[in-house]
Amino acid sequence: MAAKSDGAAAAAGPGPEGAAGAARGSAGGRGDAAAAAGSPGAAAAGGPGPRYELRDCCWVLCALLVFFSDGATDLWLAASYYLQGQRTYFGLTLLFVFLPSLVVQLLSFRWFVYDYTEPAGAPGPAVSTKDSGPSEAAIGTKDSAAAFRTKEGSPELGPRPAPSSASAYRRRCCRLCIWLLQTLVHLLQLGQVWRYLRALYLGLQSRWRGERLRRHFYWRMLFESADVSMLRLLETFLRSAPQLVLQLSLQLSLHRGGAPDLLPALSTSASLVSLAWTLASYQKVLRDSRDDKRPLSYKGAVAQVLWHLFTIAARSLAFALFASVYKLYFGIFIVAHWCVMTFWVIQGETDFCMSKWEEIIYNMVVGIIYIFCWFNVKEGRSRRRMALYYCIVLLENAALTGFWYSSRNFSTDFHSLILVCVVASSFALGIFFMCVYYCLLHPNGPMLGPQAPGCIFPQSPGSCGPPFDAVTSPPRSLPRTTGAERDGATVGGERAGTPTPPVFQVRPGLPPTPVARALRTEGPVIRIDLPRKKYPAWDAHFIDRRLRKTILALEYSSPATPRLQYRSVGTSQELLEYETTV
Repeated sequence: MAAKSDGAAAAAGPGPEGAAGAARGSAGGRGDAAAAAGSPGAAAAGGPGPRYELRDCCWVLCALLVFFSDGATDLWLAASYYLQGQRTYFGLTLLFVFLPSLVVQLLSFRWFVYDYTEPAGAPGPAVSTKDSGPSEAAIGTKDSAAAFRTKEGSPELGPRPAPSSASAYRRRCCRLCIWLLQTLVHLLQLGQVWRYLRALYLGLQSRWRGERLRRHFYWRMLFESADVSMLRLLETFLRSAPQLVLQLSLQLSLHRGGAPDLLPALSTSASLVSLAWTLASYQKVLRDSRDDKRPLSYKGAVAQVLWHLFTIAARSLAFALFASVYKLYFGIFIVAHWCVMTFWVIQGETDFCMSKWEEIIYNMVVGIIYIFCWFNVKEGRSRRRMALYYCIVLLENAALTGFWYSSRNFSTDFHSLILVCVVASSFALGIFFMCVYYCLLHPNGPMLGPQAPGCIFPQSPGSCGPPFDAVTSPPRSLPRTTGAERDGATVGGERAGTPTPPVFQVRPGLPPTPVARALRTEGPVIRIDLPRKKYPAWDAHFIDRRLRKTILALEYSSPATPRLQYRSVGTSQELLEYETTV
């Protein structure tokens, strides 16, 4: 089947390449074991389906604890400034709490409105499917309806009967209650809390329900986890990051050489933990959502938390030290660094969003993230780019700390020397945990040792590359076949079409990213008429909400879990099929 984000319909059949499971994860893949997770279609293919575990529930509960501790300490500190009569500090602290929260709540409520709105008479996405096997059922949907039909010889299921007036009234009341509840939740600035609890509920439902509903709830849980991870990433770098620098600089200005107060120390610690936790959680959910990448274990996630915790701590402390003396120059430095980083990201030609303007806004947000820490936005090996970034950060931290230290009294101010050592040691610890992650806990295996195979299921006996019937584009240096050669005539004493040994042979190299597991050929297929976005971008069905609604409707109505298949731009057979059917 083909699904298009602009609502157009397309027909499709089985294709050779570009398959992607919409949701993946198994008991082994989501934990510390080497067995990686598969798509929900793995259950239909005979393998173990996704499984929501106790550790996943604990991770969500810890994320809620981090969220509440960060917000509560900031509000408590703002109230303390107000009671002490420090209205300027009270206003700045409150500004960095409510303004980012308001932006995130508006975005979250906009997503809710789109997910729960069914405009009457509006043409929804029309999607049709063809199965990979001749004996499987064909599924179709329009306006995300859950009606489907089956082929000859299969039990036929028609559209549901029209609901009675009483059931329609109850449904309208339920929808009204949902709208009122969501409006109240977002007015109270608790949109992320609701999404965390909903992801937890869907995960538990996927654990307790039967096979078919279990897969459906697991898909929805992954979608909800992706939403809340994106919202939290935006909120933390708009709220927690500036709040961290603000409170550190205020404490350095108010308490020169003295011990810091307990409440500001709690607020800065909560903001720091929130930043590190959000980055690690985002990377884990992103890897769990893609079937072409091995999932991130919880040991790796904890290593990422420590890595970002210490590097951001060193970066923020260097900012605070410099800002406590050179406030104007600090503002100029931040703006200049943001402009350079944003230009670097734009020059990399990222492909995260579905429109040009959304991509520009995303690049600007990534520029803010690059002020504090590393964030991978480009497909391929990132060692050189990451090494270059941390070299720049090291030089900037040293320069900022050095300028601050030069304004102090070298002979008597021993406290300043301690702060300089704290910046250096914290950055060194962060780099150490980064090396631990890449050398020992990276999903693809040790960085300096042998890399893990690209297959998600290493026990699969088949090859992990494209199937053998895939049609690949020939090299441009090969001559075109003449008409006589196509007719089977002999050329130079040899029959045309006889393969001749090549003069030069090039050994095929390893793929730049792990290749997806061996493709499943049976069961229904959802064909998406879009090229698949490359990691570290989200798949289109996680970004495009209309496409998401259609996939969920098809998955719920299908007797077998469908697999997703994106358009492959490198396969001639795939391009010809789309040219003739769309």
